[in-house]
This record gives sequence, C-alpha cells and structure tokens, in this order.
Amino acid sequence: MTACLAVILVFAGCGSEDSTTAPPTAATPTPETAVTPPPAATPSASQVVALPTFDPYADLPLIDHVEWTETEDGTRLLVYPTVAGRRTTSPGNDERAWQEVLSQSPDAESPGMRDQFICHWEWARLVQPNKPSWNLEPWRPAVGYQGTVQASCNPGGPER
Repeated sequence: MTACLAVILVFAGCGSEDSTTAPPTAATPTPETAVTPPPAATPSASQVVALPTFDPYADLPLIDHVEWTETEDGTRLLVYPTVAGRRTTSPGNDERAWQEVLSQSPDAESPGMRDQFICHWEWARLVQPNKPSWNLEPWRPAVGYQGTVQASCNPGGPER
C-alpha cells in the first residue's frame, strides 16, 4: 500500500505545465488495490451465543460444616456455607452443595430438608448474604419447593 501511494505521489508531481489540470486530491483505489472490510460479526437469530462455562469455585468446597442443635421447636441443622458457597452462580452447584451437606450429615436426607436447603441456596444468599448459617428443620412440613419459597424457606411457621 505504501509503494502504491509513493508511485501516485511521484506521478502527481510530474506532468505538463498545464495549470488547468487540478492536482489529484486522493488516490482512487482500483479493484486490485481496494480493501474490503470484513463483514460485521453479528449473530443471526439461528446462532446460539455460548455463555462462559468456567467455574472459579469448581475445586473448592461450598459447605464449610454442618451442626445439629436442639431448639424449642425441635432439631435444627445449621449449614455453614464457605465463601465459595456464598458467591458461586454456576449451574449445578446447588446440588453439589446439597451433596456436601449429606456427606457431612446423612441424617439431613428427610422430607422437606432439600427444599429448605435449595430455598436458602437460591434466595437467602441474596436476601441475607452474610447470614452465618442456613437453618434447616426436619420437623417442618414437606410442602414442595414452591410452597417452601412462598413460606420464606420456613414452611409451618417462622424461624425462631
């Protein structure tokens, strides 16, 4: 491109002494020298844009520890998430975290407990991100996930 421009400038300075000919103001590209920009990269309606699949917490535990306590209402499992457990947004980590709870306390596998846990995982992390523990109670009625969410993760009465 530089060589073409130098040749054009040389020829532009040469020629007759005719003052009626205006000097060229810009080089007109020929088909051989014209540069066509690449087409814009816009996804069509049929293309799927891939979301990042990197999970920065993939190798980190999501649950620090669990602890059973007795309350006036009955037993309660305190679930203490790790920093990774509080921050991760990767799909599937809710189930991975629940499996960590079960590996630390197999007795947590009772009706309604998983729904309470997933409710805390999805909602309590947003509403109270620094709550020290998520409290799951096996005495609460198993009302399904939607019922658990409607009860603010505490079906059968408020947390005391």
